[in-house]
Amino acid sequence: MGKHANSYWKTNLRYILTLLVIWFAVSFFCGIFAVDLLDQYRIAGFRVGFWFANQGSILVFCLLIAVYSLLMNRLDKRHQPGESD
Repeated sequence: MGKHANSYWKTNLRYILTLLVIWFAVSFFCGIFAVDLLDQYRIAGFRVGFWFANQGSILVFCLLIAVYSLLMNRLDKRHQPGESD
C-alpha cells in the first residue's frame, strides 16, 4: 500500500472511531445511564432523558452521518484518485 493510501485509511479510521465514540456516548450515556439526571430538565414539555432516548439520539445519529459524509468528501479531495504513491 502506498504512502497516500496509508494516510487515507488512517484518517478514515480516526473519523470512524471518533464518530463511534460520540454515538456510544449519546446512545448509552444520555439514553440509559444519565436518564435520571437529564429528566430534571424539559424540552417542549417532555423530560430530556425521555427525549434523548426516543428522538434526540436519532437526530444525533443523522447528524453523525452528515458529518462523516462531509469529512470523507474533504478527505477524498485531499487524496484524489490517480495521484502517484
